[in-house]
Amino acid sequence: MNATQEKLKVQLGAAIVAAFGADLAGVDPILVSASNPKFGDYQANVALSLSKKLGKQPRAIAGAIVDKLDVSEICEPPEIAGPGFINLKLKTAYLEAQLNAIQADPRLGVPAAKTPKREIVDFSSPNIAKEMHVGHLRSTIIGDAIARILEFQGHDVLRLNHVGDWGTQFGMLIAYLREVYPDALTTANALDIGDLVSFYRKAKLRFDTDAAFQETARQEVVRLQAGAEDTLHAWKLLCEQSRREFQIIYELLDIKLTERGESFYNPLLPKVVEDLDKSGLLVENQGAKCVFLEGFTNREGEPLPLIVQKSDGGYNYATTDLASLRYRIQQDQAKRIIYVTDSGQGNHFAQFFQVAGKAGWIPDDVELVHVPFGLVLGEDGKKLKTRSGDTVRLRDLLDEAVSRAHADLKTRLQEEERQETEDFINEVARVVGISAVKYADLSQNRTSNYIFSYDKMLDFKGNTAPYMLYAYARIQGISRKGDINFKELGNNAVLLEHETELALAKYLLQLDEVINSVEQDLLPNRLCEYLYELSKKFNQFYDRNQGVQVLEAQEPQRTSRLILCDLTARTLKLGLELLGIEVLERM
Repeated sequence: MNATQEKLKVQLGAAIVAAFGADLAGVDPILVSASNPKFGDYQANVALSLSKKLGKQPRAIAGAIVDKLDVSEICEPPEIAGPGFINLKLKTAYLEAQLNAIQADPRLGVPAAKTPKREIVDFSSPNIAKEMHVGHLRSTIIGDAIARILEFQGHDVLRLNHVGDWGTQFGMLIAYLREVYPDALTTANALDIGDLVSFYRKAKLRFDTDAAFQETARQEVVRLQAGAEDTLHAWKLLCEQSRREFQIIYELLDIKLTERGESFYNPLLPKVVEDLDKSGLLVENQGAKCVFLEGFTNREGEPLPLIVQKSDGGYNYATTDLASLRYRIQQDQAKRIIYVTDSGQGNHFAQFFQVAGKAGWIPDDVELVHVPFGLVLGEDGKKLKTRSGDTVRLRDLLDEAVSRAHADLKTRLQEEERQETEDFINEVARVVGISAVKYADLSQNRTSNYIFSYDKMLDFKGNTAPYMLYAYARIQGISRKGDINFKELGNNAVLLEHETELALAKYLLQLDEVINSVEQDLLPNRLCEYLYELSKKFNQFYDRNQGVQVLEAQEPQRTSRLILCDLTARTLKLGLELLGIEVLERM
């Protein structure tokens, strides 16, 4: 239906071949959105890139391309500007036809992927016996948004939660609890998560300072790995207790995940080491089995090894990650595997990706992607901490956002002298508070750090969730005020007469381009920027000072403008849902 940019690229490609021969088939026309609307809607910069290859001036190349270019159904006659830019302006009739075509389409003209793939998104990944904290916020929210967008595009997405549920820490915790609180190892819910975390810290301190306890903890790990009934039962209780706490957070954030922790891959680890040995990559170094890496050195400049089996026979994260990668390729049949973790783990992923590649475990049609993100900072520009210096619990952070949204709404209702039920107030506060946290994170380029500020994220002005939610609710207010059911507008014709209508229409028709770019580049902030600009263009369209009226307009303009309102609301709702954000009919 839509895909305007793709249509223009095809036509430009045909014109390049017609002008300069088949050798240039497949040349990128370098078509981008025009930086200034007065120059049109799109700009093709291909003439400049071909100048050296063809030995001609860019303007001459642009002229030859335009002579062969047929975009008459889509654009006004192309214009050549500057050193050789080809400017394209969309026809009003084309825009009207496109909007008319997407009215009845629940996907609003966004085509599904031509070749759907099995994709895995690995995100969130908290550790058992520890509370989820602010450090889990970005992985959880960014991973969910990426998964939603891929699912919308028609891909078969497996959302995996690679929880830390195995290893030395469990031997340490079980050994400590045997001494101080044995009931926790035999009885469900004997401890709450806060107590469990406190015991974990004490166990870690004991492990670091007491050699005898350290050995006892290691023996518990051996018992766990051997499947000793009492140790295994204790481990399951600890995992289940943490899992329930994680689920509270996931329900607050509306996150769906399939848990597949480190323990799942434990039986596969010996085979990883065996196969690396068979491939000739394994080297013994100080008793440990390693693979030496290209491009990685230690502080002394010596080659850096990736350890896959420690000198005591134990395994580590790299071994588990290699096992999980093989399972995801061989058993899950994934074609793209996306890991959403902080940028500090970049070297780890580069290293085990390299080992898997050297071992021949990555087929040509499988893509591995590390999606890194920056830190959440406090307003002092340092890592976000509590006043006592502890890491902020994620539950506390979310509860505080909802509490502040509740207080803001109460104040607004008093100022407006509005009466609302407590249920309405609580629901709006919940949606606004949680959405504000999500949107504030997603609207940042994920590769950057960002400063966490409740005041900014709850502001009704600027690129925030409340601004988006209000834009949507405002349109629903139009339907209530005019007693209009948008679904009953039928397939009436859109007429674009005013400049703000044209600007809004053009932006509505860019949704497919934006979603396609996020699908490829995995940068959800691009969708946030699009929704923010769309909201601004809608407000300009609706502002009576701009000369545009909606409910008061005469037919057929009235229905046309109501359709624009409806398409805007549906686009906002779809876009926000892809970010994991609910909308509100009233605020």
